[in-house]
Amino acid sequence: MIALALVVPCYNEQEVLPETVDRLTALLARLVEEGQIDAGSRIYLVDDGSRDGTWSLIEGYAAQRMPVVGLKLSRNRGHQNALLAGLFAARGDAIVSIDADLQDDIAVIETMLDRFRQGCDVVYGVRRQRGADTLFKRCTANGFYRVMGWMGAQTIANHADYRLMSRRAIEALKQFGESNLYLRGIIPMLGYRSAIVEYDRSARFAGQSKYPLRRMISLALNAVTSFSVVPLRTISLLGLLVSLGTMVVSVWVLWVALFSSRAVPGWASTVLPIYFLGGVQLLSLGVIGEYVGKLYIEAKGRPRYFVEQVVGD
Repeated sequence: MIALALVVPCYNEQEVLPETVDRLTALLARLVEEGQIDAGSRIYLVDDGSRDGTWSLIEGYAAQRMPVVGLKLSRNRGHQNALLAGLFAARGDAIVSIDADLQDDIAVIETMLDRFRQGCDVVYGVRRQRGADTLFKRCTANGFYRVMGWMGAQTIANHADYRLMSRRAIEALKQFGESNLYLRGIIPMLGYRSAIVEYDRSARFAGQSKYPLRRMISLALNAVTSFSVVPLRTISLLGLLVSLGTMVVSVWVLWVALFSSRAVPGWASTVLPIYFLGGVQLLSLGVIGEYVGKLYIEAKGRPRYFVEQVVGD
């Protein structure tokens, strides 16, 4: 019998949590009744430093002897760290991670379990289409996956953090000690047998999205700089091209100055190259600084998170 664990990161989710817990507990009860999972299966709710009543709700569910385990992080550490805390704390043969808003279709968890029984260690939940998103979000998401593929990173298009992982995959994940987490890029690197399950993503039924544009940009930059050195190589190539262009221009300037009477002093030929080269240098220093900053953070080796309190069995 499979012991199933559902890991749900939560940040200011008091509006959606009651409905989320009702749906997930009903799903567990039905799967237990049908003999698909063990009666000891649990829901792990990870409070990522919420400022509303999220933790109070979690404590209440645990006190009611529901199949709920609550983890409270000492402070807000971000979605990826909260998710990792839940994955590492969860006990079970198969661990499914899902967002608290339940926009991901929980009905496909049964299909994920079928793939797990067939020998898959990782089962990715992938959206069939992005019709519920705005045009801007669709375009930026598709562009992001294309860029990541061009840079050589292993990512699953239209996959967020809705996935099933086996105990073996979780133990392998524990060996990654990096602080700059991008689980969507790390997990494909495990190399274990995997499968894809498609589903339709629904609209959020309450509350607000915890991934505004600022956080999406931050996640994208973290993904690029954590899994690819292509930006650094692009800087080297750009520097080579600029150097070659400068050599050509220098030959032309010398020819005009020495063999032509058309040399006319002008500010454009002086100012434009200065602005162009200055912009290239600042951009290059910015990209290099991003990588140096990540090395600095990784070298300190600080803990990713601290668990302040655990409730439930």
